[in-house]
Amino acid sequence: MTRKLTGRHVFLILLAFFGTITAVNVFMASMAISTFPGLEGKNTYNASRSFDSDRRAQVALGWQVEDAYRDGYLILTIKDAEGQPAKVKDISVLVGRATIAEFDQRPVFIREGADFIAPVALDYGKWILRIEALAEDGTAFRQSRNLSVPRG
Repeated sequence: MTRKLTGRHVFLILLAFFGTITAVNVFMASMAISTFPGLEGKNTYNASRSFDSDRRAQVALGWQVEDAYRDGYLILTIKDAEGQPAKVKDISVLVGRATIAEFDQRPVFIREGADFIAPVALDYGKWILRIEALAEDGTAFRQSRNLSVPRG
């Protein structure tokens, strides 16, 4: 014996269908808003006015950066255009995930030659390094790098 499909059944099916879609959309939107780290810069107009001159000054430094993560230590190697240790006056690095600010860290680095070493606990996966350094002559150096930490 089959039941007859009534208007009430169709209404309940449609209500369940669109209710599920609405619930998923509300959940996804709330997760997106709660994990968004915010703006990259406070005043993008002022930053854009000096972008080209800042970029030229950074390129003129000729710095090359290499990164590694071994045994709980983040290692940044910064060399100048001649392959010598770069003359870095100050360095700050923000280590975080690409899409969530919850795991952001600012490790404290110790210099050893061309290497800057900091203990930092990173789980496996993709991390982003936002490096801000200052040359001895006052030139700002900024670079974002992707770091992959293997499982295990």
